[in-house]
Amino acid sequence: MIGISPILSTATAQAEAAEPTVTMVSQEILTSGATLKKYVWKSTRNSKEITTNGNVVEVDLTNPNVKLDVMTGTNNQFTKKQSVLAMAKETKAVAGVNGDFYNTQAEGVPMGPEISNGQLMATPPYLPGFYSFALSKDNVPIVDLFTFAGSVTARDGAKFPLGGINKTYYWFEPGGEHSMVDAMFMYTNAWGQADRSNDGVTVPTEVLVQNNIITKINENTVIDMIAPKDGYILRTSGKAAEFVKQHMKVGDPLTADYQILPQDPNKTYDAKNFKMMIGGHTIMVDEGKPTEFSREVASLCCNRSRTALGYSKDQKTAYIITVDNSGDSKGLSMTELQQFMIKVGVWKGLNLDGGGSTQMVARPLGEFNPVLINKTETGIERKVVNGVGVYSTAPQGEVKGLFIQAPNVLFVNEQAPLNFKAYDEYYNPIATDKVAIPATWTAEAQSGSFKDNIFTPSKPGTAKVTAVSGKGSQSAEIEVAGRDQIANLKINAANIALTEGETYKLPVIATTKSGKTREVPPGLIEWEIIGMKAEVKDGLLKVNSLQGTTQAQLIARYDGYSTMLTIAVGKDKVWYDVDNYAVMTMSRALPQEVTASVYIKENEAKNKYLELNYDFTQGKGTKWAYADLDQGIQIEGEPQLIKMKVNGDESLNALKTEIKDNSGKVYYVEVVPSLNWKGWKLVSADLSEYNLKYPITVRNIYVVNEEIGQDERAAKGKVGIDDVTFSYKGQVNVPSKNSVNLTINKTAVSVNGKGMTLEQAPIIEKGNTLIPIRFVTDALGGTVRWDDKERKVTVIRGDKMVDLWVDNLDLIVNGQRITAEVAPKIMNNLTVVPLRILSENLGWKVTWDEKTKQITLQ
Repeated sequence: MIGISPILSTATAQAEAAEPTVTMVSQEILTSGATLKKYVWKSTRNSKEITTNGNVVEVDLTNPNVKLDVMTGTNNQFTKKQSVLAMAKETKAVAGVNGDFYNTQAEGVPMGPEISNGQLMATPPYLPGFYSFALSKDNVPIVDLFTFAGSVTARDGAKFPLGGINKTYYWFEPGGEHSMVDAMFMYTNAWGQADRSNDGVTVPTEVLVQNNIITKINENTVIDMIAPKDGYILRTSGKAAEFVKQHMKVGDPLTADYQILPQDPNKTYDAKNFKMMIGGHTIMVDEGKPTEFSREVASLCCNRSRTALGYSKDQKTAYIITVDNSGDSKGLSMTELQQFMIKVGVWKGLNLDGGGSTQMVARPLGEFNPVLINKTETGIERKVVNGVGVYSTAPQGEVKGLFIQAPNVLFVNEQAPLNFKAYDEYYNPIATDKVAIPATWTAEAQSGSFKDNIFTPSKPGTAKVTAVSGKGSQSAEIEVAGRDQIANLKINAANIALTEGETYKLPVIATTKSGKTREVPPGLIEWEIIGMKAEVKDGLLKVNSLQGTTQAQLIARYDGYSTMLTIAVGKDKVWYDVDNYAVMTMSRALPQEVTASVYIKENEAKNKYLELNYDFTQGKGTKWAYADLDQGIQIEGEPQLIKMKVNGDESLNALKTEIKDNSGKVYYVEVVPSLNWKGWKLVSADLSEYNLKYPITVRNIYVVNEEIGQDERAAKGKVGIDDVTFSYKGQVNVPSKNSVNLTINKTAVSVNGKGMTLEQAPIIEKGNTLIPIRFVTDALGGTVRWDDKERKVTVIRGDKMVDLWVDNLDLIVNGQRITAEVAPKIMNNLTVVPLRILSENLGWKVTWDEKTKQITLQ
């Protein structure tokens, strides 16, 4: 996306100092002539190594079974934006990415030209530096600068120039004149709404032309319809409207003549026969080298998600590229993108719209529908104006391959639907009814059972499953993970802040010894909750009561393999909810052109909340809309967390709060980086990250639209705020600081200086000290459980849990498998365990006196 400015500045970003590396990590055929390759970019920024994930679809332009084309909005119309995935599904594309830049304040049409399926749908703007990508009638790729020439001729021979076809308003560069002033523009049926670029700067006179005959003229007003398929509508103003008045009347013939031309008059392209064309922004790469940017890139600054398009030196391969700025993937600068493009093979290429618009989709082998391949910058799939699609033109071919689709790992007693897919010699999917489906499914060696295609593995190990369909069959070996196959089990909810009545998702993630990672199906997890009244059902934790709770422990068990999460529970105090607790609240906005307002609203349940309205359409730079709160009221105590319920507006703007501490310093606390949802949601910010001097005051809660990427976020919206709550964090219970003294081969022991006698003395075996576990753990403030059936000892001390099995070298520490040098054993009906590995994982301090053979545990 792009916010159009009347002034063009020039800037060239500095190259990164560190030489990056680009490594291909996978590739897969999408269809005959198109391959998806995944890359990892590694480089150094600010002396820190970063990685960025990149995706490249390579299209063989010499392959007759594949083609590149442009996907447009909804039903092939502008102004009706769609996500890339929706466009790809609608047009049956094998793969696709987002396309051209567009003015986010206008209707939703591309800035540059567009030719789709050989049909001209939009013309280039009269702006410098906007490059385009096209394919000639011979499928030769072109990246160049283009312009437009056109005119209409009235019955009397008078001519007037056309400003463009299906264009929104913009400002000429240089000069800053508005494109619609004194101008005539043509709009076809591809423009999907009756309003044609009316931003209030000019008054339109519109002309309806059908079959080259003028059928209607509306002076100083619009024609309230979409242009018909057999004609077009002219939008005119000023001198162009005067031309209509003097030279046109209903019933007259009208001739329109126009063409796309290269900006360089020395170049000749047969643009009328281009197969496809899409506009972009600056040129990035020329002759396999970084080239000077043709547009300013300051507004595209920083390390963002990016989309690009280019071709190889021999002009036989097109490269469709995305890189991600999401999670551990740290995006690329514009200069880094140039290097990435070159390293994956681009000889000449340009950038397409990026940032929050970057989306790549591709169809997995054997599937009929594409899926999102990359991780979007904002967490949502933004609706965009157009995209580049990859299409198969191959006929239905003979069956080339069959394969079974299954998760990378299954769990014992999981009910897993297995699918059977087929593809032809062109790597396109074959409908299952074409290969005598349904299949008959079987499992080898009593590894599990089938009901239709639902496989339930009954034991860990490797399950071999076979699908037979007609004369064809396919087998697959699937890892089935039980306790012995798991290397790590983790409750993936470390940052939850517990609130009574709230529900939290508790995904349990298993990593196998073979390195495969997958969430364990919730129905296979046994839960134990210690320290609070709560229940877990279908993987959701419902907190019923936290009364008297200072620490909650969640234990998840799968097939006897356990992991534990300890959550310190503090207390919550509602500070602002309008119904019961509130302070004086006023609106304020920056800069002065921005408007903001606050209201008290009531939902259907008669619950009141604060609504902050904002309008960022005016002004320049970063923009703020504040709900200013009474700063004379201090927050009691030392809260560590601020929580609030927020009614999101999907604007992608950030929500923040200003906290002023007792020293007078103001902290700008980010509550959520992106309002990327609609409806109510509980959100929180950790105040312990800041060095606050208590007591504190809350100056305001505000919405901010940062200058960088501003055009990608909504300029107008409203956000609901309710139940602003401060949480006072508790502490994980620290076991008592006792001291135990033991001596090798002696039963005498002292606890905090008090003498006692052990039933079993500590011994040394294979260089490892074995100690009686129950006595020592009890003495040092832990608890011990014994499972006679499994001959298992479980030790819980503070936020640590250890599972040990008699005569087994493996032990589990908070879900992580660790191997000891010696196994626990039974001596005199007591369990003795290796001291070193236990002390390392339970936080004991161990002191050894070689002379006296004495051990001190603290």
